Amino acid sequence: MKVVPVREAIGMVLCHDITQIIPGKFKGVAFKKGHVIQGEDVDKLLDIGKRNIYVWDLKEGFLHENDAAMRMAKAAISNRIDLTLPKEGKVSLKAKQKGLLKINVKALDKINDIEDTMFATLHTDIVVESEMVVGGTRIIPLVTEETKVVQIEEICKKEGPVVEILPLKPMKVGVITTGSEIYTGRIKDKFGPVIIDKLEELGGCVEKQILVSDSVDMIKDAIDELLKLKVDMILATGGMSVDPDDVTPTGIKNAGGNIITYGAPTLPGAMFLMAYINDIPIMGLPGCVMYSKRTIFDLILPRVMAGEKIDKKSIRRLGHSGLCCNCDVCNFPNCSFGKW
Repeated sequence: MKVVPVREAIGMVLCHDITQIIPGKFKGVAFKKGHVIQGEDVDKLLDIGKRNIYVWDLKEGFLHENDAAMRMAKAAISNRIDLTLPKEGKVSLKAKQKGLLKINVKALDKINDIEDTMFATLHTDIVVESEMVVGGTRIIPLVTEETKVVQIEEICKKEGPVVEILPLKPMKVGVITTGSEIYTGRIKDKFGPVIIDKLEELGGCVEKQILVSDSVDMIKDAIDELLKLKVDMILATGGMSVDPDDVTPTGIKNAGGNIITYGAPTLPGAMFLMAYINDIPIMGLPGCVMYSKRTIFDLILPRVMAGEKIDKKSIRRLGHSGLCCNCDVCNFPNCSFGKW
């Protein structure tokens, strides 16, 4: 810290707040600590009575908080994220479009291990809207060694984007609704409307819905028909429990499905099935998807629509926080459900 004449302080960093008092009109901070003195600030400072001010003696090899935050933010993002201008040393990250937020948690931890720096984000694998703030970064002191920021830039370069947004693909979806009671018209299908609403929420649509009885052959034939229509995804609803006539998993397997998992460590959604046929994702949806507000389907669907290949590890790690609290007022995804 050093004292310099105001006229010589342009480009230097103010190291304390400067108060301005206008009798009967204003009393408050005119310039905040950390402000970089600009040419247009000189007259105002002189009017306040500041001929000399304390500034940081920013030595070579050190960065001001604003410059450090902007460099860290730029290094960490993909091209679907905008940055705000630094405000009080902080840069915020905002989504350019709706999509699936992906956080490289391993790289984020490495950044936050570096002294004097911080980087905070929303949780990975949630759907975010355009203009939503998804993260923020800054250094803790007013200035820090440039080597620390360079270290962060190297982490981001090596690990890839720390914060990115994957666009949701407008998928054409085939739906197979199983159950003799629906197939014969004894009861009305209530699964279809739920599926349609959840798909439309993410930009997808139902290309065709096929009603089948509890028959392995009918399920297999329905899958074959939907594959010929070149749908992007197939959802099979019902027939997912352990009763003798719940044969949806067998029908999917007989159609050539490579079953990744039958069963998941989530409630609601334990009887969920994930499979692929020639890279076409197929989900077996248990009955809870029809009547519960949020289930495993809400955790996996956005990831599939963002082009992510779901593996057994992806399902297994949902066990931690895989319990929905069934709150009276649902705030998903702003809750713990699915936040491993």
